[in-house]
Amino acid sequence: MSKTQKIFIGFSLVMLLATLFFGMISSFAFLYPELYNKFLPFYQLRPMHVSAALFWIISGAVACILSLSKDTFKSGETRADKAFIVVWIASIITVFIFYSFRKFGGREYWEFPPFLCVPILAAWLLLMLSYFRQWQKRERKTPLYVWMWTTGIVFFLFTFLEQNLYQIPWFRGNFLRELTVQWKSNGAMVGAWNQMIYGSSLLLMVKISGDQQIARSKKAFFFYFLGLTNLMFNWGHHIYNLPTSSWIRHISYGISMTEWLFFVNIIHGFRSKLSEQRRFEHLLTYRFLTASEYWVFANLCLALMMSIPAINRYTHGTHITVAHAMGTTIGINSMILLATIGYILKIDEATRRKKEYIRKGTSIANLSLILFWLSLIVAGILKGYRSVALNMNNFQEMMSPVMKVLHVFSFAGVFLLIGLGMVALQFLKILLQNKEPEPPPSLNWRSIKEETTQKLEERKATSI
Repeated sequence: MSKTQKIFIGFSLVMLLATLFFGMISSFAFLYPELYNKFLPFYQLRPMHVSAALFWIISGAVACILSLSKDTFKSGETRADKAFIVVWIASIITVFIFYSFRKFGGREYWEFPPFLCVPILAAWLLLMLSYFRQWQKRERKTPLYVWMWTTGIVFFLFTFLEQNLYQIPWFRGNFLRELTVQWKSNGAMVGAWNQMIYGSSLLLMVKISGDQQIARSKKAFFFYFLGLTNLMFNWGHHIYNLPTSSWIRHISYGISMTEWLFFVNIIHGFRSKLSEQRRFEHLLTYRFLTASEYWVFANLCLALMMSIPAINRYTHGTHITVAHAMGTTIGINSMILLATIGYILKIDEATRRKKEYIRKGTSIANLSLILFWLSLIVAGILKGYRSVALNMNNFQEMMSPVMKVLHVFSFAGVFLLIGLGMVALQFLKILLQNKEPEPPPSLNWRSIKEETTQKLEERKATSI
């Protein structure tokens, strides 16, 4: 792993810590506005939290690809890789500088001034340039994870450009048109980074199990095309409340449920073929993957309930939607990214103390995430019932019992920060202590000749 890749992995982990910190502070700013409005109001903290989460997921996914693809394509680091990392990190730091001065713009998830999308786009084009140069060196029978990386990188570009169409007056001139494109592009973008993340997790399973068939079987490719279909067509349920044909919503709901079937199927195949010896060799990495599988099942159940139109009428726009997003972002994507980054950093070879901290941090994170997730669901049920069934118009009256539940949510958020913070900090320590082996000293033939001559003379003198 090069020094540049280490910096990028470290930056990704800092984004994770920023996500958790801003999330915790923003929850308290929402509950106690009188204490925070003077210095860090909720309207400032929320975009900082959302953007940090977005950049953690995308940066973490790309960091894994950059590290794992070098071995896959048998290539070294390129200048375009370094240029991408420099421009990407500089752009994100600039985003947070603007946020700190309360300079906003853009749209949902990308609430910074729109002109900052230009360097982000330039960075992504540099990444694509480097990736596809190496991609040409791929094996003839290309494994599935390479196709997943490729799909995610290409479709992220499409969805990013689509998300910025509002900057064209024709799109911005019609509210429904702009909102439809925004919600559609943001929904499809999730599918793009899922392809990148799931691709890395697939390679991780191949490495741990030693079974290449996990990424080469016809069954695996069938589920890949299922996920690709999901990426392109599942956005329909994101525009449920907009005036559109009902068949678009129904088909999209059905398709959106299939993407996770791919991941569940792959993990089950991986676990069934994994010997006990290999499992213990990569125990911490395996635990992260197992945790992500449990959260897939939990979020799949929630998504199925949300997909029923009669229920969606009550849940849309409530804290249940947030629970679904948080369960996916933290429970699934973050756990997979931590598993992959942990494998790259060889956490299973770390000292006993570091492994103990990671183990405890993971347990705290999963337990607090359950409370975090359930409290959001309860808050969403209360809000949906009181606003739709009881038709309450007074916001303060409607939110009165909801606010009590949100105190539990904030309490769980503190422990979530502690748990994942312990993991991220140990990863950063391992990253800083992980030194590359020193290159062998260059051969000085003159000194070798002199040393050999001297030894021969000493032997002659001894023999005489």
